[in-house]
Amino acid sequence: MRSRGVVLISGPVFPIPTPGAIVRSNERQLERGARMDDFLGLAEQAALLAGGAVSSRELVERTLARIDALESLRAFRVVRHEAALAEADEADRRLADGERLPLLGVPVAIKDDTDLQGETTPFAVIGDHRPATEDAEVVRKLRAAGAVIVGKTTTCEIGLWPFSESPGFGWARNPWNPERTPGGSSGGSAAAVAAGMVAAAVGSDGAGSIRIPAAWSHLVGIKPQRGRVSGFPNRDPFNGITVWGPLARTVGDAALMLDVLTGSHPEDAYRLDRPVTPFAEAARREPGRLRVAVSFRTAFGVPGRLDPEIRLAVERLARRLTALGHKVFPADPDYGPIFMGLVPRGTTGVADWLDAMPNPRPEPRTEVEARIGRIAGRRLLPLARRLDPYFRHRVGRIFQTADVVLTPTTAQLPLRVGAFEGAGYQRTQSGVAAACPYAWTWNVLGWPGVNVPAGFSRDGLPIGAQLLGHDSDEATLISLAAQLEAVENWADRRPAEAVGGPRQ
Repeated sequence: MRSRGVVLISGPVFPIPTPGAIVRSNERQLERGARMDDFLGLAEQAALLAGGAVSSRELVERTLARIDALESLRAFRVVRHEAALAEADEADRRLADGERLPLLGVPVAIKDDTDLQGETTPFAVIGDHRPATEDAEVVRKLRAAGAVIVGKTTTCEIGLWPFSESPGFGWARNPWNPERTPGGSSGGSAAAVAAGMVAAAVGSDGAGSIRIPAAWSHLVGIKPQRGRVSGFPNRDPFNGITVWGPLARTVGDAALMLDVLTGSHPEDAYRLDRPVTPFAEAARREPGRLRVAVSFRTAFGVPGRLDPEIRLAVERLARRLTALGHKVFPADPDYGPIFMGLVPRGTTGVADWLDAMPNPRPEPRTEVEARIGRIAGRRLLPLARRLDPYFRHRVGRIFQTADVVLTPTTAQLPLRVGAFEGAGYQRTQSGVAAACPYAWTWNVLGWPGVNVPAGFSRDGLPIGAQLLGHDSDEATLISLAAQLEAVENWADRRPAEAVGGPRQ
């Protein structure tokens, strides 16, 4: 979408897509057989609302009906039927009065680790939870942009695993194959977007929890730079490894939502200045000729086996980048003992979440992780923080010869739903480490990463690849991802379970 309209909200400048351009784009989609009412993009919906072609109530009613119709995917823990319709009616009144905001009247979803006033935040743990009395900062920013929040999406206990399943709140399923997980821990958000329930949703990423479900659900998922998006009221989420970010079907929509979410709270442990140029603008400009290092190495060495179909998909994407004029070559980051920066942060974070909950009743494997955090994680956390400059220097040497690092997002195809049901801590931890060894290093570094769709397996399961960047360089990753999208056309493919016919 090419736009020259902007609106000012609390400082940042957000582009508002031109209605006419969006309607023409959508008409072209209809000529290709797409279903406009199910798979309108985030920017498309905003433009149609601004142009008066559709009302927020119509969009939200359609969204709620679709969520209900696809309830078997268990993408949502909470659906706000009455509240969302009331917010849609208010958005329509504001639109009629001439108010224009980036997402005014557009339905979106948030992950169930995020406070929403009046709703509980169990983070998939059974307990005596009380409704939140205030919105989290990301919710406040969504509301400031005019979005209608239709619900909170399914996750796993304390975001620990690359699946979104828990005894108390159900199992999220993948729209591309309901016998497979959409990933985790932002799997409910990914399933909701992939199935066309919402055009975009918020997830959080502490060891790949945006990028992994994006990879396994054929989506764009952006893990922003540490400090780019506020986690408040969590001042230092998981001791610096967790950040909030968008999942969407297109780069432009993901960039638009990142613009909306961007900004720090005064009490955040990490704060960044706002980017001079909106990320949505980065999605519309050419990236220039970049140096792209292709790496299949993991920080531990691959603990399991890289699926050959995933390797082939990443190699194909590398050839695409070469054809687009980029210098593409094999090179590996030097990770060193970077796990020392992850384990104390992660285990301590789980302990802190559980210890703050009223009467939590977690799974045994979650309690084991918390116990490790209480006994060892908290003791080692100061060392993990002191090692940050060392790891950034060591790994950052790759950027002396490369602008972007391309890796697989996962080592395995989407796991089967219930693959680790009833498994103990050790089997679950070793199994998920083998499946997903590529994403977590960038959480330790705090640098940005973007998952892009890389194709499908022979059985029709989505495959993803990561574009990994240096400190605060989301714009380069977004520009490169948008260039790939223009030739890959990944948003044209929809899951059969969501559209009611054969996979396109």
